[in-house]
Amino acid sequence: MQTPGPEKRVNVKAALSPEDIARACADAMWAEDDASKGLGMEIVEIGPGFATLAMVVRPDMVNGQRIAHGGFIFTLADSAFAFACNSHNERVVAAQGQITFIKPGRLSDRLVANAREVTRGGRSGIYDVRVTAGDVVIAEFRGHSRVIPGTWLPAQEN
Repeated sequence: MQTPGPEKRVNVKAALSPEDIARACADAMWAEDDASKGLGMEIVEIGPGFATLAMVVRPDMVNGQRIAHGGFIFTLADSAFAFACNSHNERVVAAQGQITFIKPGRLSDRLVANAREVTRGGRSGIYDVRVTAGDVVIAEFRGHSRVIPGTWLPAQEN
């Protein structure tokens, strides 16, 4: 019987898929996102470069016209944008955001914001977000992102 030689250290953790990384980043970010949670948002779907968040328009979210206040619609779109651009295990913040309101949201509407990566390179990215209530498009948002130092997930040991 042969005596085993010195053991070689091997990383027993399997490499995470881009989908696993996106989900883990979203979980880490969600744990610290009091604003989105406080507004009753939920993450519907997450993946590399995309995110879908939803929120129901509550009575405290309607304005004097009795329609969804634009600031809450913007916040939902901005949160979806944030989760999409932070899905690659880089810390990313908004550099700019613009929204066009198309139709009003109404009390009790479930608004859904679908964010998708348009382009990403270097430290910059562009993301589009469509906000809908059912089949009705409520708003279109475009966000520009900027990478800052840090990551969401700890580096794996080699």
